[in-house]
Amino acid sequence: MAVTSALPGTASRTDRRELVASAAVLTWVPLVLGIDSRVSAGSQVILGVATWLLLIMLLRRESGLTRAQVVVVVLFATAVEYTFSAWLGVYRYRHGGVAAYVPPGHGLVYLCALDLGRSTLFRAHRRAVLAAALTGCGGYAAWGLLLADRTDVLGAFWFGCLAAFCWKGKQPLVYAGAFVVVTYLELLGTRLGCWTWSLHDPTGWIPIGNPPSGAAGGYGWFDAAALAFAPALVARWERRREPVSE
Repeated sequence: MAVTSALPGTASRTDRRELVASAAVLTWVPLVLGIDSRVSAGSQVILGVATWLLLIMLLRRESGLTRAQVVVVVLFATAVEYTFSAWLGVYRYRHGGVAAYVPPGHGLVYLCALDLGRSTLFRAHRRAVLAAALTGCGGYAAWGLLLADRTDVLGAFWFGCLAAFCWKGKQPLVYAGAFVVVTYLELLGTRLGCWTWSLHDPTGWIPIGNPPSGAAGGYGWFDAAALAFAPALVARWERRREPVSE
């Protein structure tokens, strides 16, 4: 019979490593946004390079599948950024365009959500974590709809997405982790003026908060894309590495 249990201390070391990586991302977010709120557009390139380096460093400890998932999320999220920000203007960055640190930043946010979701802390308190995430996001969405200065219908819609992914998705604790890091990111970014959300969507029919309350719901779609396409990327890479038989 195969032995499947981890060696003594292995699980705790892995968990510490994941929580340290999450802490690194949660520390990097205010550092980059704080700098971005004070520097010129040209300096964003430096922030972008530094963010890429951090992402690459953190991915070195990950499996090939996780790396592929992050690649898919970065590609998918970057396409969303250029569509909804640069083109449609649903939100605008301080210097226009898409800030250089944003594409790798999406990779860091997703990796942080993954690390939180698979940590012993989250898994040991699964029901409490999910209940806290849904209650927190639901309360935030209700505030955005009923009490905020700017009515936030988009945030309520995204809360519905988050709730659906937590209920039926393959990685509910990852979505709970996304609620923590994305809400933190959005509140900081808008408060510091690094980006600003428009009053309405491009049709003018859907009011949007600044930031929208349930923004973490969008990461459920990013994760769905990662789960759908990453295995094919890994398989393709492994086929390319196979020696060619004569």
